[in-house]
Amino acid sequence: MTGPDRLARITAEASVPEQVTQYVQAASGARPELFGACVGYLSGENRVLVGYPLTGPADQAAMAAAVAQMLQRPGPGRVIVIGPARPPQAPADVVSISDHYYGLPIPPPAPGQKLRNMLRRAQRELTVDSGGNLEKDHRALVDRYLRERPLPAGTRHIFGRLAAYLEASATSLLVSARRMDGRLAAFSVGEFGSLHTAFFMFSFRDREAAVPGSADLLLGALLDEGRRRGQARMNLGLGVNAGIRRFKAKWGADVFLPYVETSWEIRPAGLLARLFRSGR
Repeated sequence: MTGPDRLARITAEASVPEQVTQYVQAASGARPELFGACVGYLSGENRVLVGYPLTGPADQAAMAAAVAQMLQRPGPGRVIVIGPARPPQAPADVVSISDHYYGLPIPPPAPGQKLRNMLRRAQRELTVDSGGNLEKDHRALVDRYLRERPLPAGTRHIFGRLAAYLEASATSLLVSARRMDGRLAAFSVGEFGSLHTAFFMFSFRDREAAVPGSADLLLGALLDEGRRRGQARMNLGLGVNAGIRRFKAKWGADVFLPYVETSWEIRPAGLLARLFRSGR
């Protein structure tokens, strides 16, 4: 069993958003459990290990030890490991998915001229308010985003659980940018449950109502919140695609952790193997 105090330590020392247990629980319904220095999530036959150890997020030996502990759980199912490297226990024929987390120091580097111009325009045309839960116009913007974009099923499910996450996490923060007539132009969600790392979790923009710099204005508000809370870094999430990487690079973000996702099936032993095992 994993006590609440030990799980709270995972979130308090989180370097990646998947270590924020209230976020993952709200998004997936999975049960968190500690495996060595890592947190895992159990749901049915699925076992997900977030292999960024508290001993150091790039500690591959500690990650491998946590994977070994998770694999000791009996029964078939799917194992998914995300971490700084491919786990040595993964079957050779399994293909891993790779990306990187990008981060900004808090406070961030001084913005370049183009970013300053965009922020000034957004400040002239938009107002920013913070706090609360999703309102009707926030939900409508999420629904429109889902209709207009081809997104993986997992991403669609997480977006559908956004309201539940905001309600479950006392350390999340919704920031909204509105036009002078009150129309919602964009909104973003930050997470501040870690003592040293803030997280840029979600961002949605209305293509018709938003002006250039809308998302930048909201990121700036979340960076200001992280500074007020004494956090040293903002995790901006994964690279995902060229457009998202350009947005991060515009702010001076750097790669600070590799992301490697590896999954495989654990199947029950065949009849012949079981017979040999029982005869020993």
